[in-house]
Amino acid sequence: MDNYVLAIDQGTTGTTTLLIDRHLEIRTKITVDFPQHYPKPGWVEHDPEEIWFSVCQAIRRVLQQAGIAPRAVVAVGITNQRETTLLWERASGRPAGNAIVWQDRRSADICREFRERGLEPLVRSRTGLLFDPYFAGTKLTWRLRQDPALRVRAEKGELAFGTVDSFLVWRLTGGSSHVTDVSNASRTLLMDLRTCDWDEDQLRLLEVPRALLPRIRPSSEVYGHTRGLEVLPDGIPVAGMAGDQQAALFGQTCFSPGESKCTYGTGAFLLENTGGEIVESAHKLLTTVAWRIGDETTYALEGSAFIAGAAVQWLRDGLGLFQSSADVEALAASVPDSDGVVFVPALTGLGAPHWKSEARGTITGITRGTTAAHLARATLEGIALQICDLAGAMDEDRGAPLAVLKVDGGAARNDLLMQLQADLLGRPVVRPQMVETTALGAAILAGLAVGFWQSSREAKANWREERRFQPRMSAQQRNELTERWREAVGKA
Repeated sequence: MDNYVLAIDQGTTGTTTLLIDRHLEIRTKITVDFPQHYPKPGWVEHDPEEIWFSVCQAIRRVLQQAGIAPRAVVAVGITNQRETTLLWERASGRPAGNAIVWQDRRSADICREFRERGLEPLVRSRTGLLFDPYFAGTKLTWRLRQDPALRVRAEKGELAFGTVDSFLVWRLTGGSSHVTDVSNASRTLLMDLRTCDWDEDQLRLLEVPRALLPRIRPSSEVYGHTRGLEVLPDGIPVAGMAGDQQAALFGQTCFSPGESKCTYGTGAFLLENTGGEIVESAHKLLTTVAWRIGDETTYALEGSAFIAGAAVQWLRDGLGLFQSSADVEALAASVPDSDGVVFVPALTGLGAPHWKSEARGTITGITRGTTAAHLARATLEGIALQICDLAGAMDEDRGAPLAVLKVDGGAARNDLLMQLQADLLGRPVVRPQMVETTALGAAILAGLAVGFWQSSREAKANWREERRFQPRMSAQQRNELTERWREAVGKA
């Protein structure tokens, strides 16, 4: 009987499960979407039970479609939307309200309060992060400030906090394991990068009771075993975890310092492996833990563009320019350029290197001749230009240019977007045969923990390039587009 690792990729708009064999081939893949909730402008929530339902449905359907017995699953790996913040009852496992999603901006005033107190430089040095509503810690501060009764329960140890990985491990193991991996913990504003443990000063600053917190563990080990599930038998090891972007870096086999990848999903995220070195950015990039295996911690520089594929979804749903997101490529390709139109997709603020939470989407250069095609092309250019800003900052922080950019995620299938990225970056862009590298990273981490693969070298040997996009745009054209982009960003 063939055996598989089950990878759970719990994302912002849906849950994807994949069965991956020893050769890193996907046997079957299933995606189950779940609702988004927008109770107020700038607020984004998920119902944890709807997340869990999507996970169970995706597991059931992937096993049914593959036609394999659940016992063929040798390990479960988890990757997840990272900064999304959950609280649940330890006794019952019931959620204590909706999850606050990473895109949510409700803690902006709390972040401003801490910045005005002059605390950000120390916190950046300690955690690698900035005071921005993006991160889990200030979301938790907001919840506990808003609900004094919740704080009392938290201090009594009645509640558990976690990012989505913690919640899923809790549910998968029947409530026996309350853990998070070091990559997810590094996104909370609560963990010291050097010790890879919760920082007491940060807990006091953000008013977080330690009784809430999970144990921080490496990214590849057995955290517990499945128990009490309808969709899987008891006893399967839950054995690997990493936040989605770190998992994608691992799945792209960027195991050496200087190797980098960009994942294009709802947002876009550029990460570069810095090895055992903690690089402090002079350009407001984030310093984060990439993964920890055994006693060895690997770090990364990260730049985040909050809106990427979500901008295309807005063209589809908000403006009705096309019926399917995939249609944007043909529409954008129907014109030779954007005819001077620039779209800064700051629909939920701007991330690195700008960090303007108050910024909003901006379209400039519209004329009487502007068409839907020009707007579609400007949207793809806007996504790519955000990544150019990040890559430029990363080059200066490391003192070495990014040589090749590996790409993945759903929007990486868009050939025009990838060509624009290579053109505007002025460097090759490489797409692998398997663009589901986020789930692949989680699967490899889990497989390594149970001996399904003996070393990461096996993964490296099985990674395969599908297409390489070489820059074709002239330097003059690139400079003109970049200059218009900078002017538009200044107005966002």
